[in-house]
Amino acid sequence: MQRQLIVMLKEPRPGRVKTRLGRDIGMTSAAWWFRHQVTRLLRQIDDPRWQVTLAVSPDAEGLQSRVWPARFARMAQGQGDLGDRMGRIMRSRPPGPVCIIGADIPEVRAAHIARAFSALGRNDAVFGPAPDGGFWLVGMTRMNVPATLFQGVRWSSEHALADTIQSLGGARVALVDQLRDVDTIADLGAARRALACAPREVGREAG
Repeated sequence: MQRQLIVMLKEPRPGRVKTRLGRDIGMTSAAWWFRHQVTRLLRQIDDPRWQVTLAVSPDAEGLQSRVWPARFARMAQGQGDLGDRMGRIMRSRPPGPVCIIGADIPEVRAAHIARAFSALGRNDAVFGPAPDGGFWLVGMTRMNVPATLFQGVRWSSEHALADTIQSLGGARVALVDQLRDVDTIADLGAARRALACAPREVGREAG
């Protein structure tokens, strides 16, 4: 069963993507940053060990967009809050391990994804925590997706990861690398400092 990596992203239109960052640096600059960030991320995580699919929003515009590389399969995110959309993605995939990530994590590399899939092989679910109490990655196999997944999660809060783990009941959960997503200019500065201190290449891991 092939590993599947889903990247959730929006069309990079000013005022429609990274609006919190846009309040700091301007909506056009924030959209420009997101577009180039996604390009970098896709280059970093494109790997033969898994299939990459772009989960796009808005649905019709994203499916037809020429902004993103045509070589990646696409699917529409659909309606609902973040939990509704991610739960629907998890349940719609073919059998096998699935990881979902956001597109606004500058530090993520293929080695981080490989560690997540490896951990998922020994657990029911895997998360990549973020410093703000959320998470940049969630993964599980389709057969392990409970009906309660993402119920009661306080999104955009320091409780998002803890609430999501609680929604899984007694599932075996693994935590992998902590990475930062970029929502504000402070996050952007911290991510740039982390990248400046990181090795130029993160070694590949078997998994």
